[in-house]
Amino acid sequence: MEVANRVISAAMKAANNNTVINVFLVGSFVALGVRSSYQQRQLDALEAEKASLVSSNKSMKKSMWDWKQQLFAEASAGSSSIPLARLQAIYGYSPAPQPTGEPVKEEAKKVRSDFVI
Repeated sequence: MEVANRVISAAMKAANNNTVINVFLVGSFVALGVRSSYQQRQLDALEAEKASLVSSNKSMKKSMWDWKQQLFAEASAGSSSIPLARLQAIYGYSPAPQPTGEPVKEEAKKVRSDFVI
């Protein structure tokens, strides 16, 4: 029992001592500063990675656009195995040609919109 009283007494003295409180506050400040520095380094690395990805994404979009334009140019010149009308239908520039034969029923065209899990 006496040991418990001594421990409680020492804790009360430490809680009332400004030096102990200041040491804990400085330790907390240092820990937060270290964490903030680490997070800032991570943020800088992520921003650099984002800039790199945006740049590569732009270059890929340009390459794809150039390839598509080249494909359309070849199809309009007649040197492609795919006709221009088919390419335009694939890329959504003109409506797709309807196949000859029976018309498609309206019920078959409807897309189910409710999502069930």
